[in-house]
Amino acid sequence: MVSKSQATKTHIVQQAAVVFNQQGYAGTSMSDIMQVTGLKKGGIYNHFNSKDELALAAFDYTVSLMVKQYKIALQGKRHAITRLKAIIETFCRIVETDAIKGGCPLMNTAVESDDTHPVLCDRTRQAMNAWRQMISKIIRLGIKHGEIDPTLNIDMTTTILISTLEGALMMSQLYDDKTHVRWAKLHLLQYLELFHKSP
Repeated sequence: MVSKSQATKTHIVQQAAVVFNQQGYAGTSMSDIMQVTGLKKGGIYNHFNSKDELALAAFDYTVSLMVKQYKIALQGKRHAITRLKAIIETFCRIVETDAIKGGCPLMNTAVESDDTHPVLCDRTRQAMNAWRQMISKIIRLGIKHGEIDPTLNIDMTTTILISTLEGALMMSQLYDDKTHVRWAKLHLLQYLELFHKSP
């Protein structure tokens, strides 16, 4: 059974995560957090020592939502190309349906925290490394099982996949037009077919 204290802390993180992801760290005030949580400043600081600590917890929570979606999408899929396509389609679905308010937390936080918040930047780098490792592992196993062309550069391909998705998301947000994400998805799905090794 979850304690009242833990339930309150979870509520704060979940509500704050939406605001931080939409408005950014610098653009989010404690007044904003108080408004969405319905708690006073003392009630929030009873669970978090600082805005920084809350921001990190909120970032981790938002990233966990994306990871959960990837895990669901990969269930039951064995072929490497199919698994990579599932990741691409999941990212684009999250963006197109606004399943995570504010879009991808990695891009949002990386852009904002680059120079202004080194701890948050480091946490974002860790999350990006985990995403890169997930994709790289799929490609590596695909090569091992004869599903992907062994000449494929794993690191380069991983960078291309992520950069194309994140770049398309940036353009979609800038122009308020999801077409850019759809084009990126179409391109990447075709791109992956180039490395699909025939039996």
